[in-house]
Amino acid sequence: MVRDLHSDMETLRQVLRLTQERDFERAAVLAEQTLATGFEHPMLLNVIATRLEQQGRFEDSLLLLQRAVNIAPNDVGARNALCLCLQRLDRPAEALAHVDVLLKQHPELPFAHANRGNALLALGAFGLAKQSLVRAVELDPRNLAATASLASIATHRGAHEEARHWAQQTLTLSPGFPDALLSLAAAESARGENASAERLLQQLILDSRAGPADRARAIGSLADVLDDSGRYAEAFDAYCTCKQALLQMHPPFPGTSTIDYTRTLTAAVRRVNASLWRPRVAHESQAAEHVFLLGFPRTGTTLLEVVLDGHPRVVSSEELELLTKGVLRFMCEPLDLEPLARASDLELQPLRRAYWDSVKSAGIDVAGKVFIDKHPLNTLKLPLIAKLFPEAKILFAIRDPRDVVLSCFRRRFKMNPAMYQFLTLPGTASFYDAVMDFADTARQALLISWHVVRYESLVTAFEQQMSEICAFLGLEWDPRMGDFSQRVQSRETSTPSTAQLSRGLVNSGIGHWRHYQGQLKPIFPVLKRWVQHFGYAPTSESDSPDSYGASGSPPSGMSPTPRA
Repeated sequence: MVRDLHSDMETLRQVLRLTQERDFERAAVLAEQTLATGFEHPMLLNVIATRLEQQGRFEDSLLLLQRAVNIAPNDVGARNALCLCLQRLDRPAEALAHVDVLLKQHPELPFAHANRGNALLALGAFGLAKQSLVRAVELDPRNLAATASLASIATHRGAHEEARHWAQQTLTLSPGFPDALLSLAAAESARGENASAERLLQQLILDSRAGPADRARAIGSLADVLDDSGRYAEAFDAYCTCKQALLQMHPPFPGTSTIDYTRTLTAAVRRVNASLWRPRVAHESQAAEHVFLLGFPRTGTTLLEVVLDGHPRVVSSEELELLTKGVLRFMCEPLDLEPLARASDLELQPLRRAYWDSVKSAGIDVAGKVFIDKHPLNTLKLPLIAKLFPEAKILFAIRDPRDVVLSCFRRRFKMNPAMYQFLTLPGTASFYDAVMDFADTARQALLISWHVVRYESLVTAFEQQMSEICAFLGLEWDPRMGDFSQRVQSRETSTPSTAQLSRGLVNSGIGHWRHYQGQLKPIFPVLKRWVQHFGYAPTSESDSPDSYGASGSPPSGMSPTPRA
């Protein structure tokens, strides 16, 4: 059938007019009718995709936008919409690839720079994200996506006055903008203005325009403000409400849960004859020392890494996934660690090369340095670490289990199968129990240099503890290591600890669980063995400094000295 070009162009003009008038429903109906006649145009597909997204049908929207980009690779609107859809589907790496195509074609598009910054932000590259976002604002000072994200970056880094500047600029342009309200509330709380912070957060929670994710974040932030105000019962209720909202937003991950995987991993280690781990060959590395900083989230690993990174002879990675190929080769289900224990040097060498290639690709030069690979839950990869790098040293961070579990439950993490366990208090406690059981089992089975770092001792006897850690790593204590509060704000990545570390050493987190004893009571039986194992006082003992194990003595069952 020969199409009427004039009629088709008039239809496109009508669809465009309706979208400009924000009558998306009529625009989508007309677009669908036109598409059904055989006229396929990227704007029609984009309009229909927009309505699908408004209905929460992001996967269906994605398929239409991919069609639009395939038929018109140079169409700016279609590719930009595809970038945004991928972002909403939590696929930032793919979004980044498309936005880079846009910027190659149109380097001065402010919204493309903003999208690039937000994709990098989702990938954890805070420094690179800020560069793109600042460029977006230079090109268009009214770009809300850029100014609000700059406020969020500053908030995560603990630069609250900078966050206030960007948040106020955003709110001037768009009153009630969720990210800006969250950043401004955090800035108010940092000033001690908790009543003002609470009002801002309640405003967002009650705003009918706020989406489920924005409301959940606001409730979680409100819980933090209530906690800081000493209103612990209200705070705990708000934490629970936040986590329930996140549970509704995030269905369970398919396959084996991380808790069940960890327990299966523990059983697999126990099945291997311990003698199979013993034969080992030292492997030369350009690094002067190779160190894995392990533990569990919220045990002080970020503090320790930031401090060590201040030494001129130390370089570190910031929670990079460097062992992926080894995990895929030896640690997938069904779990059987005997092939790993029996693996020859010929089998292992390509995996070592892949690890060091990943380090190099991340821009880290380890030559002649002490290299710190910090990733708390790489604890679950201890058998692989011991086999690939028998000369490596382990720094294992511990903290009062009750504080660890409470802190993990209070925080909001980027969702993955492990962090999913933190959406319930019983899940958090069970995951902690499973990881510690595995760590203790692996420590006894594997011949590896191991040093325990107790969080409470690090905070209360900083120089003494750091001197001992430096001695273990073959370093001399350098006073510059203690000057980390400013250094942490310029780091490329961010964790839930970053903003706290910008305030320097604080001991307010020691024994914080005592404010929530009634709420935590159901999980105390799960944690009791580890409270005892690590030498912390039983739940019923008095609130004295010694009851936190802050004296620096090694915890029961884990020697802080090398075992190799």
